[in-house]
Order: sequence, then C-alpha cells, then structure tokens
Amino acid sequence: MTDSSEANKERNREIARNEEAKQVTGSIRVSSWAVAVVVIVGGILFTLGWLALR
Repeated sequence: MTDSSEANKERNREIARNEEAKQVTGSIRVSSWAVAVVVIVGGILFTLGWLALR
C-alpha cells in the first residue's frame, strides 16, 4: 500500500475514536439529565403522597 493510503486509514481511525468519545460524552450527559428528572419527579410524588396521608 502507499503511504497516503496508510495515512488516510490512520486518519479515519482517529476520526472514529473521536466520534466514539463524543458519543460516550453525550450518552453520559443524557443519562445525568434522566437521573435528575427522575429524582425530582420522585421527590414531588413522595411529598404529595406524604401530604395526602397526613
């Protein structure tokens, strides 16, 4: 293979690694928001239930 072909393959591998890192970061961000929403909604429901039983 030629040097330019090898350079292109290495460049493509680097791009793929960068894209994977971006996907992981995005997934973590979405998961964090989902956990936060669940905690807030759960707190509201717990409070409403507790007040209803008082």
